[in-house]
Amino acid sequence: MSVVDSAVEKATDNPVVNKEDLPLLLVLPGLFVFLAFMLFPVMYLVYLSFTNAEPATLFQGKEQWVGLANYVTVLTDGQFWNSMWVTWLFVATSVALKVLVGIGVGLVVTGARVRGKRLMRALIIIPLGLPGIFTITIWRGIFSSAEFGLANQLLRSAGLGSVAWLSERWMAFIAYNVTEAWLAYPFMVIITVSALQDVSEELHEAAMIDGAGFFARFLHVTLPSIKRPVLFASILTAAASFQQFLIPYVFNQGGPSRTNELLIVYGYREAFRFQKYGEGAAIMLVAVLVIGAFMMLNVWKGRLADGVDDA
Repeated sequence: MSVVDSAVEKATDNPVVNKEDLPLLLVLPGLFVFLAFMLFPVMYLVYLSFTNAEPATLFQGKEQWVGLANYVTVLTDGQFWNSMWVTWLFVATSVALKVLVGIGVGLVVTGARVRGKRLMRALIIIPLGLPGIFTITIWRGIFSSAEFGLANQLLRSAGLGSVAWLSERWMAFIAYNVTEAWLAYPFMVIITVSALQDVSEELHEAAMIDGAGFFARFLHVTLPSIKRPVLFASILTAAASFQQFLIPYVFNQGGPSRTNELLIVYGYREAFRFQKYGEGAAIMLVAVLVIGAFMMLNVWKGRLADGVDDA
């Protein structure tokens, strides 16, 4: 008998412990860890957002209560709305790119005529095993504005001129998207491949008998069958894109001139560069509320919770 089984048996035999309360007692340790490492930091962040906290007053109880002043300052700051717009644009473009790449690669590695599928699937998930900061640093070198940057070398080999990737706003934005797609496409491929394997072959065969070609079968058979899993994965990866910090910060700190400053980078800069912890906390809480509302709306609209027991 294991230690856990022995402890459960003793707790069950204990007349003081009600059997109906045993499940609650078993989850108490995990609940304590959650409260210590998740709920307390969030509640403290909420508190800081209503104060004028700065490095000299943090954790010393000397910060002053300012009410909604931080939220008013943030919501009337033009840089906040620029960051919000750029962030949602980044979410839209990066998710679209990740979905296209994920479905495209998924169709390739599940194709009946493709050989070496296991090897290809193993190679596809390699980016998941690499540290994010390492991969992002490599991509920063690829998109270097210098002549030796790999992207510029490819452009010159094609007879085109070099591009100042990280010094021009939209070139840097494209570099963000490509890097984000590289980091997240293995996740999309895993979900897509799992969904594709559940598509009924009988439906494909019936469509082929009716004379449907590859694209017709994809639009009317494959896509409806994988829609819900891909939508679920898209919502998760959209949340990850919304919270992206490392790519813009490592590339050019949201530049040039803060034009590509995503919302999380903006909050970080306000808190740690300008030492306005109260405003930084307010920005982060606004980001949490926005992404939370976005995910709930998409789960509801996409009917992804259908069939879940409400009890």
